[in-house]
Amino acid sequence: MSKYVKDLLSQDISSRLEGVADCVLANVIGLDANSSVALRKRLREKDICLLVVKNSLIRRATEGTALEPAFEGISGTNAVLWGAEDFVSLVKEVEELNKDETFEEFETRGGVMDGEQLTPERVAEISKWPSRAEQLSMLVGQILGPGSQLVAQLTGPGSALASQVKEKAGGEE
Repeated sequence: MSKYVKDLLSQDISSRLEGVADCVLANVIGLDANSSVALRKRLREKDICLLVVKNSLIRRATEGTALEPAFEGISGTNAVLWGAEDFVSLVKEVEELNKDETFEEFETRGGVMDGEQLTPERVAEISKWPSRAEQLSMLVGQILGPGSQLVAQLTGPGSALASQVKEKAGGEE
């Protein structure tokens, strides 16, 4: 491959990865055609992008970006996965694929989060974290808890007084 073609390919890859700060690396070699199509469809439904690329090209394309640490010291064929609602959702989906019998050859190889290189073990650990939606629901619950308790305390004496007034008023009729 000529240097000109390599430059064009690395520019294309870097434009695809523009704005991406976190990714996961996986091995997808060994999947048959039907499994590969099913894998890509499943990822597309979750807004996750998958790109299988030569290591030297991806290193060249991510040079000087937040993704650069992910490709230090890697070897073999790798697929880059990015996207989803947030990084934790991406990692959870990747770990589900790791455990899925349909995609036995799928294997997590690491990744990068906030400029830090991740090992496969660290990726598995991150998959246990709450996703953005789960964190927001916990936050809303924590905000609403004291508020609902305050409302109950304010309306409790008022409703007790109203029932006593109603009882007294009912006896006079």
